[in-house]
Amino acid sequence: MIIEFLSGLGIWNWLVFGLILLILEISAPGFFFIWFGLAALVTGALAFLLSSTTGFGWQFQTVVFLVLAVIFVLVGRRFFGSRSTDADEPLLNRRGEQLVGQRATLTEPIINGRGRIRINDTMWRVKGPDLPTGTEVRVVAFDPVSLEIEVAE
Repeated sequence: MIIEFLSGLGIWNWLVFGLILLILEISAPGFFFIWFGLAALVTGALAFLLSSTTGFGWQFQTVVFLVLAVIFVLVGRRFFGSRSTDADEPLLNRRGEQLVGQRATLTEPIINGRGRIRINDTMWRVKGPDLPTGTEVRVVAFDPVSLEIEVAE
């Protein structure tokens, strides 16, 4: 059944398949379907140009499509792949990391290395040396659970 389907592959099948993949790329952009769509369109064009050649059967068309798809994906990723851009505010959505270097006053004492501090109307858990309430501290690091602090100088 699959062989019968593949043996019926022709010019229009490749062109329609390529257009469907290009439409998928438009509806879900990400430079993924475009390379396969272009490979299918080129395979369809080659099938049209070489249709009189008996050696360009469905097996060869499938191999050409697969080879072109791999080439287009590799070349496309190389030249149009993800381009990282430096953000104006790299810490924009990283509140804890934004606090590193800030100074604040302890609102609760640090006992056994744990305490709480208020910075910008938010209470944060802190780790650091045991210190009394009212001590001026500086944030030196952030982990997902708490801020690490030391005495400000």
